[in-house]
Amino acid sequence: MSSDEEEDRRPYQVVVNAAGQYSIWFDASPAPSGWTATGKTGSKAECLSYIEEVWVDMRPRPHP
Repeated sequence: MSSDEEEDRRPYQVVVNAAGQYSIWFDASPAPSGWTATGKTGSKAECLSYIEEVWVDMRPRPHP
């Protein structure tokens, strides 16, 4: 683990957009425009691990 990751103790949340793409965002901030909170919060490592588990197809969903 890098020193940057060790120092980053801020809580994060997992967000998802309409194309089914996942990202992390600071938990203290509202999700950015076009993104929705998934309800998963935790450390940066926990959130990235969650994304790795649930985002199995990296391709964006096609728009209807």
